[in-house]
Amino acid sequence: MPRQFFVGGNFKMNGSVDSIKKIIGYLNDAKLDTNVEVVIAPPALYLLLAREHLKPGLEVAAQNVFDKPNGAFTGEISVDQLKDSNITWTLLGHSERRVILQEDDQFVAAKTKAALDGGIGVILCCGETLEQRENNKTIDVVTSQLKAVKDKLQDWSKIVIAYEPIWAIGTGKVASTEQAQEVHAAIRAWLKKEVSEKVAEETRIIYGGSVSEKNCKDLSKQTDIDGFLVGGASLKPAFVDIINSHL
Repeated sequence: MPRQFFVGGNFKMNGSVDSIKKIIGYLNDAKLDTNVEVVIAPPALYLLLAREHLKPGLEVAAQNVFDKPNGAFTGEISVDQLKDSNITWTLLGHSERRVILQEDDQFVAAKTKAALDGGIGVILCCGETLEQRENNKTIDVVTSQLKAVKDKLQDWSKIVIAYEPIWAIGTGKVASTEQAQEVHAAIRAWLKKEVSEKVAEETRIIYGGSVSEKNCKDLSKQTDIDGFLVGGASLKPAFVDIINSHL
């Protein structure tokens, strides 16, 4: 079975009731490639609004979730609360949270396990800094981030891995098609060796890092690139072109 193409839109801390309704209206009205799984991740405040207005078949992701079921954790959202609100995915391990909020690999792995155990799909982000890339540490960094997750779970069927080189996020710099494919292939080889051949074959590995309507077609043709995690461009009409890049 070929892997289903996956496109996520990470709105980050952007949007208002009005602008998110507009983006959703645009998605609802557009002719989207029916073979692509599409998920949008608005800020937490707008998750219910997005789910209410987005047409069936398109899914909504939280940008984060906590690793405890409930309790005195001010400002956090639980897996059960997401499920209760029909939010079927969450982003975890995004570099902005790893860097700005100091989330380490173990914490990301604990949250990943909690989400999967609770029946929520995880878009698991990994990636290296420019310094790490220049020191040829890319594969070491990415696989150590993934190993923390592997140590906590067996089932990878509801994980989409998003490779996002930190130096390419929001900078306009994009990893070349060859650079992206090379890391994706290395991640798949790591999955085959450390998890199983089946998981390596079936897990979708998507690329994020200044993805736009201009570079998505070339990237989408690569053997090991199974979709995109889109930042700024997901707030614009161009998001539809990225979803349809595989046509």
